[in-house]
Amino acid sequence: MSRNMAALPSSVQQVIRDYQFRFKKRFGQNFLGDRNILNRIAESADLKNIEYVLEIGTGLGTLTVELAKKSCHVVTIEVDYDLVEILQDILRQDNITVVSGDALELDWRALLLAAGWRGETVTFAGNLPYYLTTPLIMRALEGDVRFRQLVVMVQKEVAQRIAAEPGSKDYGILSLAVRYHADITTVMQVSRRAFVPSPDVDSTVIRLDTVEPPVSAPREPMFFVIRAAFGQRRKTLRNCLKPLARSWGISDTALDSVLAESPFDSRARGETLSLQDFSDLTEKLLIQKPS
Repeated sequence: MSRNMAALPSSVQQVIRDYQFRFKKRFGQNFLGDRNILNRIAESADLKNIEYVLEIGTGLGTLTVELAKKSCHVVTIEVDYDLVEILQDILRQDNITVVSGDALELDWRALLLAAGWRGETVTFAGNLPYYLTTPLIMRALEGDVRFRQLVVMVQKEVAQRIAAEPGSKDYGILSLAVRYHADITTVMQVSRRAFVPSPDVDSTVIRLDTVEPPVSAPREPMFFVIRAAFGQRRKTLRNCLKPLARSWGISDTALDSVLAESPFDSRARGETLSLQDFSDLTEKLLIQKPS
């Protein structure tokens, strides 16, 4: 029953029927079959024919095929072994490597090297499982593979949190963590009706172009400050930061002095500060920290 996925105009429904595939709720399986959307996702990646792609969540390989048309090699990870067996039959292309396993547990660098990667640029892509979206994105941004960009489909609400601006209800630690590593572009909205079966939520495709950190404060202490500032949203910035400042040996008086010299009111809340504000604040607090 071997067939080339790229030749199937209604591949999702056809493959499900032919292989009698049964969906598994624990994996959050929702397959995208709309060719126009798939093409647009692949186009938005602006792939080069010397580029490798690491794809998370192969599904039935519909996006995998589109990515492989535009890049040198796609290494794609699928956690469902029943799907892997199907993929080994329908994805018979020399520039596609299907890997079975949990993406968070596998060594991404080793997988790329095994597929022939020798330092070429790499793009991270995929229709990410909703329950793993944040850890996968953060590993891609902070791990040992330097991705040129991430082109991913995520739950609409997660995309809103990632792209949120200071002062908005969706703005938080995730917004700042992603912005520290990448410039954010919203590519397109995708209705739940485009999937088989339809999930309970709509999705958004976003592109994250990785950059050098745009601020000068050391990353680790700055995110200590950020996490403290968002620890209790109803509290003022001063009250949120007091426990952290004391743990750093900074007195309440010194903290008040730092906040008084800042461009924002000490009664402000963390969700109103930009990444640059947090960087400036962190550097001022570190000056006060006993050596």
